[in-house]
Amino acid sequence: MAGKENMTQTKKMTSIVRKLHWSFLRKQIGTFFKMDILFMFLLFWGWILTQEITCIGEISFFYDRGIEREGYWKEWVYYVQEETGKYLLRLRLYDGVRIIGFVVICLIIMQILSLFFSYNKEEKHIRRILNPINELALKADTLNRMSFSEDKYQIIEEAITNIQPEEEKQLSFGDKDLAGIEVAMNNLLIRMQDVYRQQARFVNDASHELRTPIAVIEGYVNMLARWGVEDEKVLTESIAALQRESGHMKHLVEQLLFLARGDSGKTQLEFTRTSLKDCMQEIYEESLLIDEEHVYRYKVPKEDMVVLADTMMLKQAVRILVDNAAKYTKLQDEIILSVGRTEKGDFYLQVQDTGIGMEEADIAHMFERFYRSDDARKYKGTGLGLSIAKWIVDKHQGYFEILSRTELGTRIRIVLPRDR
Repeated sequence: MAGKENMTQTKKMTSIVRKLHWSFLRKQIGTFFKMDILFMFLLFWGWILTQEITCIGEISFFYDRGIEREGYWKEWVYYVQEETGKYLLRLRLYDGVRIIGFVVICLIIMQILSLFFSYNKEEKHIRRILNPINELALKADTLNRMSFSEDKYQIIEEAITNIQPEEEKQLSFGDKDLAGIEVAMNNLLIRMQDVYRQQARFVNDASHELRTPIAVIEGYVNMLARWGVEDEKVLTESIAALQRESGHMKHLVEQLLFLARGDSGKTQLEFTRTSLKDCMQEIYEESLLIDEEHVYRYKVPKEDMVVLADTMMLKQAVRILVDNAAKYTKLQDEIILSVGRTEKGDFYLQVQDTGIGMEEADIAHMFERFYRSDDARKYKGTGLGLSIAKWIVDKHQGYFEILSRTELGTRIRIVLPRDR
């Protein structure tokens, strides 16, 4: 039964190939016909002008020209005469048309032969293109005709029911009829387990990051309750700590909300024509005002580079890079901002520091949420800034270029496609 179905599908495939092939041939013949008409026209007038040059010696626009018939249809004549009526050239058109017709007939024969010799090759080419579609149709038809007994459905249901999302175990039906479904469902299960692990790690890391400031706040609140009213030093210290930790927690929550809204598709970007030169200039001036403990330099580009971007979001991504550079760079050391063009012609915004740098292994994970290298844990931070920056750059169809050496510093580029 399956063999008959396959034969039927093969016949359908052959019919489709032939239809496409004949459609291609009709278009090719139509193209040849138009080319032949144009070629005949050019040959005809080329022959006439050649005869004028041969017989008269020149082509002058001051002569009168025309076509007249002196007898039956073979006696059509092309003439050139002066204003006085004297004929300079009388050319019988039949002789030229006969030669041109012979040339065009030879050309048509060559075109027909080329189509004939390429017939099988073109049909194989079309069949090769359609072959994956034919295989897909055959597999879909096989699945459509597959009928399972009640016990096979029971096997699938029991296997799925016993799987837990946190387990690494895969499905095994133990039935060769269900082998294809088993592979497909295991591939889906692997992706689901990976997503589950990412979500579990994210929740665990977020809980850990929030637990610390909450514990500090709770400790100082208890201290205030016991001694804060009577001890002014305890009161001052507790208020400062509460302000610091509540600010840190607020910043963390805002970052978590930003990523959550981004993942759910609720954050909408508004793209406008944005000058990268002006954008970096603003960030440079802000950095000079906010951070007086580092030396900022801005290499102003000669040309202005304009892309389609959400200006505020793009600035936020660059600010994250600048904040990181300031965090990991010694006081009074340089942080260099620049805008330029890559070798491929795309535009980039660049932040370069002379900080602690990163190991090669850390670079591969630097955009993961809550990831912080061992050296970076010595500094304050949430581990979410670069994740936010990557989300923004991805939405701009851009990418990062990172060059970092430990104890030498880091250079990060946000590369944006030129046509945006």
